[in-house]
Amino acid sequence: MKNTKKLLALVLALVMVFALVACTSEKPDPTQAATDPVDPTDAVEPTTTPDGPFEISVNLASEPQSIDPALNSAVDGTIMLQHSHEGLMKWVDSGVAYNDSCNAAELAPGQAESYDRVENEDGTTTYTFHLRDGIKWSDGKAVTAQDFVYTWQRLVTPETAADYNYMIDCVVNANAIMAGEKDPSELAVKAVDDKTFEVTVNDVPYFTEICAFPATFPVRQDIIEQYGDQWTFDTATYIGNGPYKMTAWNHNSEIVMEPSETYYEEVKGPSKITFKLMDDNNAMLAGFNSGELDFIEDMPVDEIPTLLADGKLNIVDYIGTYYVCFQTQKAPFDNPLVRKAFTLAVDRKFIVEKVTQSGQVEAGGFVPAGIYDAAGSTGDDFRTTGGDYYDPYEESYEANCEEARKLLAEAGYPNGEGFPVVEYLYNTSDAHKAVGEALQDMWQTQLGVTVTLNNQEWAVFLQTRKDGDYSIARNAWIADYNDPMSFLDIWLTKDPKTGRGGNNDAQYANAEYDALIDQAKASKDPAERMSLMHQAEDIIIGQDYALCPLYFYTQKYMISDRVGGMFYTPLGYFMFSGCYQK
Repeated sequence: MKNTKKLLALVLALVMVFALVACTSEKPDPTQAATDPVDPTDAVEPTTTPDGPFEISVNLASEPQSIDPALNSAVDGTIMLQHSHEGLMKWVDSGVAYNDSCNAAELAPGQAESYDRVENEDGTTTYTFHLRDGIKWSDGKAVTAQDFVYTWQRLVTPETAADYNYMIDCVVNANAIMAGEKDPSELAVKAVDDKTFEVTVNDVPYFTEICAFPATFPVRQDIIEQYGDQWTFDTATYIGNGPYKMTAWNHNSEIVMEPSETYYEEVKGPSKITFKLMDDNNAMLAGFNSGELDFIEDMPVDEIPTLLADGKLNIVDYIGTYYVCFQTQKAPFDNPLVRKAFTLAVDRKFIVEKVTQSGQVEAGGFVPAGIYDAAGSTGDDFRTTGGDYYDPYEESYEANCEEARKLLAEAGYPNGEGFPVVEYLYNTSDAHKAVGEALQDMWQTQLGVTVTLNNQEWAVFLQTRKDGDYSIARNAWIADYNDPMSFLDIWLTKDPKTGRGGNNDAQYANAEYDALIDQAKASKDPAERMSLMHQAEDIIIGQDYALCPLYFYTQKYMISDRVGGMFYTPLGYFMFSGCYQK
C-alpha cells in the first residue's frame, strides 16, 4: 500500500526552478553567412585578467566512457558535450540567480534560430527548424540541415548501438528502423535546403528538450566514415560545432577545451577549460584547496558537514534518483520476493542523514520529486500524486524489516539461511563506498545475508553494469527532460535487434510494463499519459520491486571564489562557457 506523505520543500523548489524552462521561437540577430570562409581575424579574443588569460580547471569524474554524442550515456560526458557541440536547441543563462555562485539555465534556440510547429491531419506534428546564419564546424565547414539528417538517422541505425536511440522514438518510422524493418533513410527527417531541417513526430511534450540533448547533437558524416569509432580520440578529428573545441585529451589525466574560432557568437568565457579526470575524493578536495581545481562535485564524505557549516559547499536541486539495481535475470535476484526484502531492509533516513548528509530526500518511489504530473507546474508533481510504495522514513523501519524477513523466508531463506554470498558493485568513490558499506551492514543485520563490496573505475563499471555481469549494483538516473517518461522508458525489455532497452541495466522484462509505456508514448491526452505511467511504476516498483530507490538527489559542488558566470539546470548540467574572473 502506498502512502502519500509529502516530500517537503524539495518538490516546490524543483518545480519552481523548472518553471524557468521555456521554449522560444524568437529570432536573434544573425551573424556571418554560413558560406563565408573562416577568417583568422574573426578569432576569439581570450578572456583576460590582469595576470593574463583567464583559465579554469574543473573535475566532474574520471575518464569518460565516450564523448561521441550518440554513445555517451553519463552526465559528465553530457556536460563536456554541451561545450564542444550544440543541438537545435541549447541551455542558456536565464539571468536568474540560483544562488550566490551560479544562475539558473533556460531553454533557447541553438543551431536553429527559430522553429515552426504544424499539427497534421494524420495526428502527427511537423517541426521545421530554421538554422542560423554563420553556423560552422570547428574546422570551418558550414553546418547544414543535412548534418542533422545524418545524425538523427545514425542514432536509430541498429549498427550504431546507441543506448539512447529511443530518445527520438517519437520520430515517425524510428521504431521500425530500430527493429530492422525499415531503412534509416525512411526516418521522417528531411533537409528542405541547407538551412531548413524538418522532422515529423508523434508529438511529445518534451520534444524541444530532446533537441538540446547530446544524442541529437550533429556529428560529421565524412569524419565518422573515415575514422570510425576512433574519431573522438584525436583533436584533429574531434570536430564539433559548440562554443569550445577539444585541444588535448591526455587519457586518465585531462581533457582540454578552448574557444572555437568558428562559433557564431563571441565566446566570452574562459580561454581554456581543463576537465581534470580524477576519482580520488581526497585528491579532489586537496586540488580545490590548493587552487589546482576551480570546481569539484565530489569530496570525502566525512568532510561534508564541516564544508556545509563553513559555507564552502553549495547544494542545488537535481532531478534524479539514487538507487540499487538488481540483476533481475540471475538468482537470487530473479525472485521478486528477494528484491522486495532487500528493498524494505534499507534505512533510507539513516543514509541521507548520517551517510550522504547533503540534503537528499528519502525515496519512496522511482520517479523523483520535481517531475511534472498532468497538472504541470501548477499542481502536484508525479511523486506526490503517486505516493510512496513503502514508507521510507525511520519511524516505519522496524516494521519494514519484519516484513522483509518474512518475505525472505517465503523465498526459501529463513533468517538468511542458504542465501548465497552476493556482491555489491559500485564505481570508485568514497561517497559510493560509504553508501555500500551502510547497505552491507543493514542487509547483514536485518536479513542475515552476506554482501561483499567491489569497486571499479568509472568506465569499466559502466560496461560491467551494462553487460549485466553483477548481482547488485549502485545506480542512478538523472532526468534527460522534465517528464516521467525520462525515468520509465529506460526499463523497456532489452531487444538486441532494435537496441531498445539499451539503458536497462537491471535486465528487467515485463510485457505488461512494456505495453503501458508504449500506450503512454502514443497517447496525446496528458491525463491519460500520466495515468498509464503511474500504472507502469506500480508494476516495476510496487509489484516487481525490480529496483531499490534510496534517495532523491541534490547536487553538491564547490566553486572557486574567483569564478563567476556559471549556470546550471537541475538536469545536472553545469555550464562554464560564460564563466569570468570575479
